[in-house]
Amino acid sequence: MLLDVGTGARLDVVESGDRANPSLLLICGTTQQYALWGALSVGLAEHYHVISFNHRGIGESLRGDGPLSMASMARDAAAVLDAVGVSSAHVLGWSLGTAVAQELVLAEPDKVDSLVLWGTWPELDGFQACGLAALRYPWTQGNLQVALASLGLAFSPELLNSPDFGLMMQQMLPLFPQTEEQMKVVVEQWDADMQHNTTDRLPGIDKPTLVIGGEQDLLTPPWQCRKVAELIPGAKLKIFEGPGSSHALGLERTEEFLAEVLPFLAEQHAPAAAR
Repeated sequence: MLLDVGTGARLDVVESGDRANPSLLLICGTTQQYALWGALSVGLAEHYHVISFNHRGIGESLRGDGPLSMASMARDAAAVLDAVGVSSAHVLGWSLGTAVAQELVLAEPDKVDSLVLWGTWPELDGFQACGLAALRYPWTQGNLQVALASLGLAFSPELLNSPDFGLMMQQMLPLFPQTEEQMKVVVEQWDADMQHNTTDRLPGIDKPTLVIGGEQDLLTPPWQCRKVAELIPGAKLKIFEGPGSSHALGLERTEEFLAEVLPFLAEQHAPAAAR
């Protein structure tokens, strides 16, 4: 559904699961539509009232006016919660979505019950900056074929070398930006990724936090995830290892991902003595 939210944007929002359950906000990464959450969203909706949305200019969401930054996308995320009548929620971000989640909890902590940061970073290091610059370039040229091919770096070598990978990408193609306007928005998203820096502010987060990374992740390397976990007081860290431990590990190893996330979220509702 297209919702007019309090920041003046008109965003495509979807809800699933029982509204009687605790709410969980999913925040997408660069280029992503909420449909890419796929089986993860289904598994989470068995236990939570799941809210997801497309960022400005992605999918059916309108670009609107004003600059696009992590802070502005965090304001949109907070406005989505208001628009669906939810005062606070657990927040699960993926990639760019983790940077948005960081800004959200820092700006409006009362709206965040807990954080799950999947594929995250505090600020770019040299290795990561090189990778994101290379991924950004074909979007600036409007070369969709090369842009999508380069996103293969988000997956594991095992999946990329699988005979099923080509068919999977054909099926997923409609979920990626297609128009010139959407490709320009993706460039803005890459720019926001490259400007993200919360290193000095992360110690101020006082919400239960789970950081998830993968040893094969080339976009948000495991050492960057570890830095975030070290900077947020009391944060838990899970680094997946072995086949499928890519930037897209939640899609490649869905059941194992849920086996980490669901107990963490459930722990936040347990009585204090049990915790």
